[in-house]
Amino acid sequence: MSQRVKIKQILLSDKANYEVTVKGWVRTFRNNQFIALNDGSTNSNLQVVVDFENTDPLLLKRITTGAAIGVTGEVIPSLGKGQKVEIKAKHMEIYGDSDPEAYPLQPKKHSLEFLREIAHLRFRTNTFGAVFRVRHALAFAVHKFFNDKGFVYLHTPIITASDAEGAGEMFRVTTLDMKKPPLTPEGEIDYKEDFFGRSTNLTVSGQLEGELGAMAFGEIYTFGPTFRAENSNTARHLAEFWMIEPEMAFYDLKDNMDLAEEFIQYVIRYVLENNREDLEFLAQRLAEEEKQKPQAERSELGLIEKLEFVLNNQFERISYTEAIEILKNSKPNKNKKFQYPVEDWGTDLQSEHERYLVEKHFKKPVILTDYPAAIKSFYMKQNEDGKTVRAMDILFPGIGEIVGGSQREENYDKLVGRMKELHIPVEELYWYLDTRRFGTCPHAGFGLGFERLVLFVTGMTNIRDVIPFPRTPKNAEF
Repeated sequence: MSQRVKIKQILLSDKANYEVTVKGWVRTFRNNQFIALNDGSTNSNLQVVVDFENTDPLLLKRITTGAAIGVTGEVIPSLGKGQKVEIKAKHMEIYGDSDPEAYPLQPKKHSLEFLREIAHLRFRTNTFGAVFRVRHALAFAVHKFFNDKGFVYLHTPIITASDAEGAGEMFRVTTLDMKKPPLTPEGEIDYKEDFFGRSTNLTVSGQLEGELGAMAFGEIYTFGPTFRAENSNTARHLAEFWMIEPEMAFYDLKDNMDLAEEFIQYVIRYVLENNREDLEFLAQRLAEEEKQKPQAERSELGLIEKLEFVLNNQFERISYTEAIEILKNSKPNKNKKFQYPVEDWGTDLQSEHERYLVEKHFKKPVILTDYPAAIKSFYMKQNEDGKTVRAMDILFPGIGEIVGGSQREENYDKLVGRMKELHIPVEELYWYLDTRRFGTCPHAGFGLGFERLVLFVTGMTNIRDVIPFPRTPKNAEF
């Protein structure tokens, strides 16, 4: 295969009058003369000009939307609008034909719902080309941020016997014959006969194992897939998603908040600097989508303005107690407009409450701290008031919670007491408790759902449109 040059590289250069080979997929072919060619490196197509009078008619017939072709020719200044250069074809080759009658991505507007049904082809559209290039850039920026700070990237297990969140919404992993499973004398499934000799699940979080790494390396981060068997068929939930979870020794809650804010601003700045073309396309797409909404529901800021807003504003930091007072006295609450009314301290905040604080009250990202212990996980450090824990959630416009974290309870006796309260098996988590027995120290960490970050940065409104192949209730296609 001859060396090819990416279309993005050609379009970014002012250079002309040189020979080049390009390869990609046909978007359109007009008048038997003009091919719009795209290779995925950019949303912009490269125009290829064909000398149809001196080209085999059978070859011309095979240049259809979706076909994969290679073109060698001369890059020349373009006389057409919207492009500086084009290619005058000297030699063309068809690598893969595409039946124009059967190919579902004809050059017209398609709904996002339809494109979800053909997720194996949707990468070839401008919208999903932009979304997944941005997703790639965000993932790269995540690794760059932590690497430059000296964090160790730790791969935590995907198959686990522990439930880090204590929520119980886990996918079971087994090799047993479910039609005739081995049984104990009590009639229960005997997992001692299973592959791992015990009941195992897909992980909901790498945090507990991450803490073990932090107690040796000082600062680690995980970035991998996590799974929740939560039957939530919404635009904000996935059964399989990616999580970023740093854990840091010798950090308190304030250090944790500072790092999370710096991290989010860093990755957003990286994408603004490196994926401007994609973001401008997505901003235009979002603006057109907003026009279809009633005036009261439209966002006050465009996509790029919203991203710059996050960079240019310090996140507001308030306690859960202060937030409850704001919400109790808010107009939507007094006028019974909230689906879940806020009445008493101890209420578990819903997305509508989080978004009110961010979008209406403070009009900036908000970090909520010091939640009631009763609504938070067992591993969070208990405050001296005996009622709250050193937890923090970061709330974003349009998303609600984007980060959840806490200072971890390093006191062995307090941690064991809390585990017993919540009926979490102490013996099974001996390895986790050993970090509190041997050289414990203050430490903290947080988790960020990567798809929620991609959702915010791209301006997409359904989380199924920011992961290549979404896994949701009753759906595991592709």
